[in-house]
Amino acid sequence: MKKIILVVLCFFSLQTYAQDLNVRVQILSPQIQNTNKRPLEALQIAITEFINNRKWTNFELKSQERIDCNLVITVKNWDGGSNYQCEAQLLSSRPIYGTTFNSSVLSLNDKNFDFNYTEGQPLDFSDQNYLNNLSSLLAFYAYVIVGLDSDTFSKLGGTDYYTKAQTVLNNAQNASFPGWKAFENLRNRYWLIENLNNKSFLPIREILYSYHRLGLDVMSEDLNKGRKNIGDALPKLADLDKQKQGSMLNQVFFSAKADEIINIFSKGNPMERAKIYNLMVDADPANTSKYEELKKIK
Repeated sequence: MKKIILVVLCFFSLQTYAQDLNVRVQILSPQIQNTNKRPLEALQIAITEFINNRKWTNFELKSQERIDCNLVITVKNWDGGSNYQCEAQLLSSRPIYGTTFNSSVLSLNDKNFDFNYTEGQPLDFSDQNYLNNLSSLLAFYAYVIVGLDSDTFSKLGGTDYYTKAQTVLNNAQNASFPGWKAFENLRNRYWLIENLNNKSFLPIREILYSYHRLGLDVMSEDLNKGRKNIGDALPKLADLDKQKQGSMLNQVFFSAKADEIINIFSKGNPMERAKIYNLMVDADPANTSKYEELKKIK
């Protein structure tokens, strides 16, 4: 009888608690003429299982608390064997308290998502050593996603995960694949994690907490208060040096938040809209045409 109870409790525990990420993986290959797409299907399954069945945090999360993500990998070149040249679109979101809506936290395109993989190959990963590029890519972004999500729930809560992502990057410095090194590109994995660990960019990380926890999560109970809290947080963008406005982390932040900010403040009063318009155009000039929506008469 005790054994039966133990089995039931173990089953209940497995059902109640899940791993950390809920990633929907999609592999597209519009440029690939090879008619045998079975290896791509096997690759999609292997990536999904690697990310979703592994613990990336120190927390015990219930299944409904897992971080929702989308990973779309587009194969640009494939030799029909183990060599893949790809780009990847990564999206993650977190729920907004008291609503059925989610808020985008990460929106990023990696144009150098290249790797070797053979069908049936186990995807091994070690925090201490570089084993293969695919598992390092997936682990790096898993830690970044968890870190950003943690930053939205507690002030600077993602620090430990950015440190782990930095370790993955350090271990990959001798890899032959692109995207890991500073000199290759100003907007790659090196600069993403450099920015996240750089104290100069703390204002953006602090905004993530104020924006979500004190802003969006409050809006379901007090719309004006939540919106005001977001409006009070955004001026921290002005704390960033002008030379840093084209940086990787700025790009990631505005890619995820520009449309949402416009939606939030388009319902505000004229003075509030004008304030946010001036702030965002100054901080994110690349999206000036989008912010023109805030100037329209409501």
